[in-house]
Amino acid sequence: MAIIISSNGGKAVKVEKSSFEKEDYLQQYIYENPESIPLYEIKEDIRLLILAREFPTNSGPIDAIGIDKYGELYIVETKLYTNTEKRRVIAQSLDYGAALWKHSNDFNEFLKILDQHTQKAFKLRTMEKISEFFELETEDVDALIEKVRDNLNNGVFHFVVLMDKLDDRLKDLILYVNQNSQFDVYAVEFEYYKHDAYEIIIPKIFGTEVKKDIAVSSSTDTRRKWTEELLLQDAKQRLSPDEFKGFEQIYAFSKQHASEIRLGTGMYGSFSPVFGTICERSLFTLSTDKRLSFNFEWTAKVNEQLAQMFKEKLETIGFSFSENFKELRPSVMAEEWLPRTKEILDILDQLLDQKKD
Repeated sequence: MAIIISSNGGKAVKVEKSSFEKEDYLQQYIYENPESIPLYEIKEDIRLLILAREFPTNSGPIDAIGIDKYGELYIVETKLYTNTEKRRVIAQSLDYGAALWKHSNDFNEFLKILDQHTQKAFKLRTMEKISEFFELETEDVDALIEKVRDNLNNGVFHFVVLMDKLDDRLKDLILYVNQNSQFDVYAVEFEYYKHDAYEIIIPKIFGTEVKKDIAVSSSTDTRRKWTEELLLQDAKQRLSPDEFKGFEQIYAFSKQHASEIRLGTGMYGSFSPVFGTICERSLFTLSTDKRLSFNFEWTAKVNEQLAQMFKEKLETIGFSFSENFKELRPSVMAEEWLPRTKEILDILDQLLDQKKD
């Protein structure tokens, strides 16, 4: 396809479609011009800030990571049509999502890596760049970062595949995935034209049809209202019989001893008990995604001695934590916490008894 360029109605020039010679150029173009991704077709006021390029993960570097003003995370993967791996791009993107999700174990490390990228690209830390780009005050930036943390912890990502040409098979696959999963996968085809010193990009986005028909974009509200009944039903459905038994034991202990049990609002059920006699913040969070998070960061803000004691007692039963544990909420999977369920509850008993004494 060709386009016609003219100046003031005259000197019309026919310009044939060009092609990106290298994926690296396409990556850099998106990094510098994120507004060329037509996310406004998903939601009118979305502005995408690309925070990192070549973000490292155990599955390889993610081409680009971006966020919007709602704290939604975007995993961007670029592929030229000539790339023989283009048919695996959806599986590759999901693999990156799983690898990125692991960073929820150490959110501070995730921010540290982002800081390295934003300082190199913008000479600003991540939170400073977010404040500048979205014109937010400090408290609003803090709230946005908490939403990013929640989305990372719950594995809520938007996958965006950028190509110079999309074939029908890939379009059909994207529609199928969106129709039959909780994922948002979008593909953007870039028609590229070059005339003298000018570059002309015509973006076309695919994958929005399903989400517009069956649901409101998750950027408006990804929260869910959980009850005890729904929490236990979700746990029974997602966990193995042994895992569910351990989950029930910890929940029953919490229900008996906690002054309050706070239920999460994410896509997975979770609960955070508050043992008010020793701390006004929850010591841990247990989720139906099989994660047990130790909330040292929250605890240390109100009682550093308790956070230190909790950490040391957990280390005596085989857990290990980094030196900056007071800044973290590290989590472990079921294979680590389940065999230690009784010992964990014994530790909580000891902490509660020490307060009585």
